[in-house]
Amino acid sequence: MSSGTMRIAIAGGTGTLGRPIAAELSERGHEVRVLSRHAPEYQVDLTTGAGLAAALDGCQVVVDASNGPPRAAAATLVAGNRRLLDAGREAGVGHHVCVSIVGCDRLPVKYYKVKTQQEDIVARGPVPWTIVRATQFHELVAALFGAAARYWVVPAFRGVLQPVAAAEAAHAVADVAVGEPLRGRLEVAGPEVIPIGDLAATWLRTVGRQALIVPVPVPGRVGRALRDGWLTDPRPDVRGSVTFAAWMSS
Repeated sequence: MSSGTMRIAIAGGTGTLGRPIAAELSERGHEVRVLSRHAPEYQVDLTTGAGLAAALDGCQVVVDASNGPPRAAAATLVAGNRRLLDAGREAGVGHHVCVSIVGCDRLPVKYYKVKTQQEDIVARGPVPWTIVRATQFHELVAALFGAAARYWVVPAFRGVLQPVAAAEAAHAVADVAVGEPLRGRLEVAGPEVIPIGDLAATWLRTVGRQALIVPVPVPGRVGRALRDGWLTDPRPDVRGSVTFAAWMSS
């Protein structure tokens, strides 16, 4: 391995964000190990720790882009992250990069609470760290609209989002991974804060689907969070350039 080449393990490397992170780092000339339950070479299970020791052997950096089903997210993101950090310490990993969500510590939603716990474990963990928070991905927003449109109705929750392309978030994560640990957080957000109803209209117009956009009020603190933009960042550390409309058109 040349002096400029790093060996980087990506947990969740076959996912929506993990895949473009792996591609970005590979294009930069680094040796990338893709870790997941179904990876072709480095099969690992964060819920048990199986395969971690071998997968992290000789790695300088670990990027955690893992995910889990909402009902069982803690098993992967909390307990699993402890295992990943411990394995990283044993392997001599010098930088642990955790991917998280903008505003996860402000929204009273179970999955976001799990992400906040994950961040705390990383910040208190045994490996030098950086947390990269991103807003919702264009890919996720489009998938949610697509799932709803099968029933001819697209709910437009009253609120705003600031979605970013996964490829742009991946570029930011790659920049962090090859740098020194920040021991802090870096936020990545899309180029525009936009009402969810406008995102729904853009999706329908671009794909040519027929469905009814139904405004849906969200009560309580979650509703306030969406309306007041708690999941957005007006001054992110990294701002994407691809709007949702441009991403859909492409």
